[in-house]
Amino acid sequence: MLDLEALTYIRGRSIPRQFIICDEAQNLSPHMIKTLVTRVGEGTKLVLTGDPEQIDNPYLDASSNGLTYLVERLKNEAIAGHVHLNDGVRSEVAEMGSRLL
Repeated sequence: MLDLEALTYIRGRSIPRQFIICDEAQNLSPHMIKTLVTRVGEGTKLVLTGDPEQIDNPYLDASSNGLTYLVERLKNEAIAGHVHLNDGVRSEVAEMGSRLL
């Protein structure tokens, strides 16, 4: 079963034995990332995806967003991992836009 939830309504919950995917995590603040991570219950796996070069939140940038914050904070933790992909898959135009705009 697939369940979609807005992060707005996640406070006060514990989410055990689930597989959580948070897409576009680069648009979350460090506070919202903490809200999500601290709701993970026993047996739950959490995967966050995003590209810090494609932020469209006017209050965040490549260094202040929640995804970058989380990667930096957890990089020495044994139960966390990080995969960095070097190439985009949309188009040459999209890559140029991410790089220059």
